[in-house]
Amino acid sequence: MKRKAQTPSEASIGKWGRGAAAAALAGILLAGCGSEGPAAEKAKTSETNAAVEEPSESAGADGRGRARVGSGETKTQVREQPSTVYYEVFVRSFADSNGDGIGDLKGLTEKLDYLNDGNPDTHDDLGVGGIWLMPVQPSPSYHGYDVTDYRSINPDYGTLEDMEKLIEEAHKRGIKVIMDLVVNHTSIKHPWFIKASQSKNGQYRDWYVWAEDQGIAPSGTSAAGSGNPWFERGGAHYLGTFWEGMPDLNFDNPEVRKEIQDIGQFWLKLGIDGFRVDGAKHIYENLQSDRGTETTAKNATWWQEFRTGMDAVNPDAYMVGEVWESSAAVIAPYLDRAFDSAFDFSLADSILSAVQQEKDNNLAFTLERTHRFYMEKSGNRFVDAIFLSNHDQDRVMSRLGKDENHAKMAAALLLTLPGNPFIYYGEEIGMLGTKPDEHIREPFAWKADGQSQTQTFWEKPAVSGETRAKANVQTQTKQDDSLLSAYRTLIRWRNDLPALRDGELASADSGNPAIVSFTRRSTGQNVLVLHNLSGQPQNVSLETAVLSDFRNIIRNSGTGAAITKNVVSIPAYSTVILE
Repeated sequence: MKRKAQTPSEASIGKWGRGAAAAALAGILLAGCGSEGPAAEKAKTSETNAAVEEPSESAGADGRGRARVGSGETKTQVREQPSTVYYEVFVRSFADSNGDGIGDLKGLTEKLDYLNDGNPDTHDDLGVGGIWLMPVQPSPSYHGYDVTDYRSINPDYGTLEDMEKLIEEAHKRGIKVIMDLVVNHTSIKHPWFIKASQSKNGQYRDWYVWAEDQGIAPSGTSAAGSGNPWFERGGAHYLGTFWEGMPDLNFDNPEVRKEIQDIGQFWLKLGIDGFRVDGAKHIYENLQSDRGTETTAKNATWWQEFRTGMDAVNPDAYMVGEVWESSAAVIAPYLDRAFDSAFDFSLADSILSAVQQEKDNNLAFTLERTHRFYMEKSGNRFVDAIFLSNHDQDRVMSRLGKDENHAKMAAALLLTLPGNPFIYYGEEIGMLGTKPDEHIREPFAWKADGQSQTQTFWEKPAVSGETRAKANVQTQTKQDDSLLSAYRTLIRWRNDLPALRDGELASADSGNPAIVSFTRRSTGQNVLVLHNLSGQPQNVSLETAVLSDFRNIIRNSGTGAAITKNVVSIPAYSTVILE
């Protein structure tokens, strides 16, 4: 039986220093149950998820090639986060190979060179090192998050052979392939559920959660929304945390757990490099009354069990969890021998808030403390999963009011911070998109006129079409100052500089509220990153103890960056990196 545990602002303090303000943030309790999700997204700025505990100095090598600790004395250990830039792909909207208007795996394979052509000397590809495939299994829904067959491919997208070919070609180019793993629930049209709903004594009845079978009342409020998650079928009520078309699986049933393990192993054996785990906290957190440490621990225990099963096939498989929370204390248990990463929703909000306000919001200070906390809780295996938007959120360009300078600075922040950056398809060309969900998942724009051979047209670009004349690959590839060119340059910087790619982060107070500043340090390189979020040139003195070691500009995105008498001049809306 799936038995559920029944348990009951952004700070506006100005620039953090070494005194009372920093102490105040360091004193914030991490316990708490702040939660968000695709069915309950709120428009708000980031809540701080600052970690308050200092990590112990126990170093620990990690055989998976994840966060690693550098050599040297305890006080100078470097906790690296070896990283890869990932690209989130909605296959239906990306590239069509057969002219039916629906994106497919062959179309994506044909367009891999856009993402990474495998040649580090070329500059007309994005340069990403991984792709995340949104659901590709059969499903009655356009989005695929209600699966009917876990070991097959949606016929709209192709075949298992097409998937194997995609993986093969991606690997040739140095691109890892991870896929959505949607196992909290199935489709209501999955054969398991159909059989489960037909008989109380059927083979699959206990694979789902039925209120009457468990002797509990079919009432309460969904932990993923605001309604009652119980739905009637055949005189009984089944649990559907997200909606009635997605009945929850019963993970207290050993047969279910074994089946899900087998499904994960199936895809790893096929060549998949890992999983983005959908709705990871809702395995046992189904009702609002379920929320609490006991339920979190039960969720984490299951994912540890799943991780062990995946390690038996591929110990290097990457697992990133969707744990839609703002509290680091709630997220941390999932990073203990379960997931390598959890998506950093609070950081995404902080980045967009900072670029909109054109002002540092203590982003680096908060992130440094959070990373130390996660490293401690994960045994130094943690790698952050950072992003600006995803398939459940309004697109970045829409949230930023079509301000391209702000979009460039958001990208610059994302791609200079530690962890694996995830780019939602179309963000690199500034596609617009606002809910409902179909309008944030519109066809990718290859050309201004929409006449690319691989152009998808399964739905009209109702929102993104407004700016398609500019927001397309063909047009922006020809422009050195385009958003696409900025993304390509920033990813190239990250790939070229070990400190940007793998280094740990430390906050560095620049003394200028328009500048977001921090250092990135790997075992072989130490750099200072300065982001001018404002529309005016800014200066930063290098006379302070923290900044005095950095004297040479090695990368800059604007015209006119210079160092004069230990003062760095940073052009408007630009980034400077010093070594």
